[in-house]
Amino acid sequence: MEHETQPITQPFTVALLGNPNCGKSSVFNQLTGLRQKVGNFPGVTVDKKLGMIRLPGRHAVQLIDFPGTYSFYPTSIDERIVVQSLANPSDENYPDAAVYIADVTKLEKHLLLLTQLRDLGLPLILALNMSDVAEKEGMEVDAYTLSRRLEIPVVKLSGRTGFGIEALKYELQQLCEGREHRAPSLFYEFSAQEKRLAEAIKDIVPGANLYQALLVAHHYVWLPFLSEAQRKLISDLIATHGFQPLRSQVNETMQRYDKFTPMVRMSLRNVRSATRSITEKLDVLLTHQVAGPILFFVVMLLVFQAIFTWAAYPMDLIEQFFAVSGEWVRSTLPAGWFTDLLTDGMLAGLGGILVFIPQIAILFFLISLLEEVGYMARAAYLFDRLMQAFGLNGRSIVALISSSACAIPAIMSTRTISNWKERLITILVTPLISCSARIPVYTVLIGFVVPSRVVAGLFNLQGLAFMGLYLLGIIAALLSALVFKLILRTQERSFLMLELPEYRPPVMRNVLLTVWEKVRTFVWEAGRIIMAISVVLWVLASYGPPMAMQEAKQEALALAQERELDETETANMVAARQIEASY
Repeated sequence: MEHETQPITQPFTVALLGNPNCGKSSVFNQLTGLRQKVGNFPGVTVDKKLGMIRLPGRHAVQLIDFPGTYSFYPTSIDERIVVQSLANPSDENYPDAAVYIADVTKLEKHLLLLTQLRDLGLPLILALNMSDVAEKEGMEVDAYTLSRRLEIPVVKLSGRTGFGIEALKYELQQLCEGREHRAPSLFYEFSAQEKRLAEAIKDIVPGANLYQALLVAHHYVWLPFLSEAQRKLISDLIATHGFQPLRSQVNETMQRYDKFTPMVRMSLRNVRSATRSITEKLDVLLTHQVAGPILFFVVMLLVFQAIFTWAAYPMDLIEQFFAVSGEWVRSTLPAGWFTDLLTDGMLAGLGGILVFIPQIAILFFLISLLEEVGYMARAAYLFDRLMQAFGLNGRSIVALISSSACAIPAIMSTRTISNWKERLITILVTPLISCSARIPVYTVLIGFVVPSRVVAGLFNLQGLAFMGLYLLGIIAALLSALVFKLILRTQERSFLMLELPEYRPPVMRNVLLTVWEKVRTFVWEAGRIIMAISVVLWVLASYGPPMAMQEAKQEALALAQERELDETETANMVAARQIEASY
C-alpha cells in the first residue's frame, strides 16, 4: 500500500560514530562544511560537535559527532559519554538514527562497535571510509554482500576526497522519508541468565531495549541518569541472578568476533600481498627505542623554530596596529577617564589577546598536521614508559607540547587520558610549561640580566638563557608530576591503549578547522579573562587614595621642573609616580 510521506520539519538527529582514527572527522566536515558548532556534553568538558545537513525535500538533518570509541565498555571519559548517551533513550543527545564510520582497511577491527550499535535498535548505516586507499592497496570490498549479511545499508566513501558522500546523503534521505534501516534481529545472542536480567532491568529503565538494559547492568555504578534507588534495585537484581559482568563482557566480545569475522572475510577480495607496507617500514625507524626519541626532538625543534620565525612578523604587525589605534583614539577623543579606559584598558587588553594568535595558530596547525599524518600517536607510544615514571601517560606528551602555545586548549586535550590520576597530574603540571604569553617577560628579563655575546663561536648567550628558561619549566613540570604521583593514591591500573594509524597525507580541511576551533577557544575562554583583568588593572593603576595621588603628582612635577624635562617626559614621570601611589 502506497502512502505519501510528509516532509520533516524538526531536525532529524543522526549520530556519527566510529573508532578513533577511522576518519570520522573528515566525513563530518564533508557532510556539514562550515555549518557546525562546538559545545560540551552535559557535566563534562568533552567537545560535542553539531552540524546541519540540508537534504533534498527540505529534510534538515542534525549531525552529532560523538567521540571516537572502541566499544560500549569504556576506558575513558570520551567513551563513557558515548555509552551514557546511547544507553538511555531519554538522553538529550539520543539520536533518531546513526551512521557508523569504519576504516575499510581495518574492517575486522572496527566492526565490534558496529554490531553493538546495531543491537540498540537504531536505524543504522555503515559507511566504509578510506575506500580510495583500500583500492590503491589492492583491496576490494563487496559492499552488497556485507550489507546483506549485516542486514543494514553499506556505503563506500572517502572522507579525504568526498567520494561517496552523495551516496551517504541519499541513504540519509531515504531514512528521513521513512525507509527502515533497522536490523530485524539482535546480533548478539543472549544467554538465558543475561536475558532474564535484562528483562528485569527494562522495567527499571523506561524505554530501554534488551541490549541497553544489559549495558545498564554492566555500567550502573557510574551511569549518571540512574537514581540511587534504581542503582540499588539493579544491584539486587545482579546479585539475585548471579550475573558476572567481566565474564559476560568477554563472552559477548568473543561471540561478536566469531560472527562478524567470517562476514568480513567473505566480503573482501584481492587482499594485498603480505609485503611490508610503507607504514611498517617507517615505524621501524620512528618507533625505535633510540632513533625514535631523537627524531621526535628534531621534529619538535623544527616545529618551535617555525613558530618563533613565522609568528614574529604578524605579531609585530598586531602590536603596531594596536599602538597606532591607541594613538588615534587619544588624538580623536577628548582627554579623560573614558579615553584612558579605551586605550590603556580595553585596547591594551584586546591587543594582549590577539598578539598571541599567530603563535597559537601556527603551533596547532603544525600539531594538527602531525596528528593527521599519524605521527602524534607514535609520539604517545614512544614516551609512555618515560611519562609513567613521572605519574603521567603517553598521551600527556600532546598536552605538554600544546601548552607551549597556550595552557587552556592543552588542558582540554587531557580528556583522552583514561586514568583519573594521570589526567589530574597532567592538568596540574601543564601550566608549568612556558607558554607563549611568557615570551615577552623572558625577553625583557634576559635583556636586562644576560649580556648579548657569542659563546663557543656559535651560540648567543641570551638565546641559551632563553632555552634554559624553557627547560626549567619542563623540569619543574616533571618534578611536580613526580611529587603528585607520590601524593595521589589510586588502585586504578595505568595502561595506554591506542591504535597506530596508517601514515596518510593530511586533510587540510580538518587541519584548518582544528586550528580555527583552538584559536576560537583561546580567544573566547582566555580572552574574556585577559580583557577583564586588563580593565581591572587599568582601574587599579589609574586610581588610588586622593591625597597620595595628588602628592605623587606634585613630587613628579617638581622633579621634572628641577631636571628641566619636556612635556612628554614630564607626563611620563607623573604617570609613573601615580602608578606607584595607586591601588
